[in-house]
Amino acid sequence: MKRTLLGLLAGAVLLAGAVPDAMAAGAKRGPVVKLGASQFGPVLFSGGDRALYLFTRDPRNKTRCYGDCAEAWPPLYAQGAPRAGRGVKAGALGTIKRRDDRRQVTYRGQALYFYVHDPKGEVLCNDVFEFGGTWFALDTKGRPPS
Repeated sequence: MKRTLLGLLAGAVLLAGAVPDAMAAGAKRGPVVKLGASQFGPVLFSGGDRALYLFTRDPRNKTRCYGDCAEAWPPLYAQGAPRAGRGVKAGALGTIKRRDDRRQVTYRGQALYFYVHDPKGEVLCNDVFEFGGTWFALDTKGRPPS
């Protein structure tokens, strides 16, 4: 009986140690940022093949795009840590906190956005002035494509 009880206790301890790993496996995974081809050369895209843009009015690691701006240029939000896809360095990805406490993905300190009317796989609004700044697709250095 003692051996059975000890065996059960040892099994319970082992299972309890596995709980954090199981919980971590169920944690939310952040969005993917990857490199893709465009008419401007290689630029960043979301995992869903939507082009990503920077806004020149944004200071590093901050956003100024709210209200109508964020409706036309929706932020790339993250509920988990952003993930590096093909051609992207994980260390270049980060997040910033917006006024509503949601996390927005950054690349080399630049807040990332979509253009609401871009179809998948296309870049329609590179070098467009709107909402007090210019919108550019980004290369892997976090700059407008050359």
